[in-house]
Amino acid sequence: MALAIAGTELDGDLTLPGQPVGVVLFAHGSGSTRRSPRNRMVAEALQTRGLGTLLVDLLTPEEELRDAIDRELRFDIGFLADRLIGLTDWLTGHDETARLPIGLFGASTGAAAALVCAASRPDHVRAVVSRGGRPDLAGPALGQVEAPTLMLVGGEDQAVLRLNEQARSVMTTTVELSVVPGATHLFEEPGTLDTVAEEAGTWFTTHL
Repeated sequence: MALAIAGTELDGDLTLPGQPVGVVLFAHGSGSTRRSPRNRMVAEALQTRGLGTLLVDLLTPEEELRDAIDRELRFDIGFLADRLIGLTDWLTGHDETARLPIGLFGASTGAAAALVCAASRPDHVRAVVSRGGRPDLAGPALGQVEAPTLMLVGGEDQAVLRLNEQARSVMTTTVELSVVPGATHLFEEPGTLDTVAEEAGTWFTTHL
């Protein structure tokens, strides 16, 4: 479906199970799209728990082509956060999702944008999950996040683990840092993404 967001049109896939208990908006990371097999696997796992999911390409096709060359937009946290804020507002105004609490699932740089969005929409965003995220890039917004936040980091992703620990230390909301043994940054090792889906599902169903 085409979504009119922040003065542009973004492609998204909204899936709602029967009687959903909440809806999770996905913020993919560097160079990824809504077709990411990893995000789709997690989304399907969330749907089995009664959660709706919205996967969206945060960049237009033209922007994706430009970003593939200069890699700038994927690291423009303010730009990505504005898109997520627009999508959050769309969910709160859409008939099928208006009454549903919203969770954000962010990966890589998308996690920083998700945290900025959560800080901007505290009345609507009720939970955040970061997978291999860069929450440090959220800057001053970290201290303003009210939504309970789960940080999932691979045990072999030492540099990102340190950045997550630093970000957690400046946050004032409920924050849990979970290290997935044997996982690298993209959680490509057997079973590691299943762990992500399980922990994310528990976090969202608990807090939404």
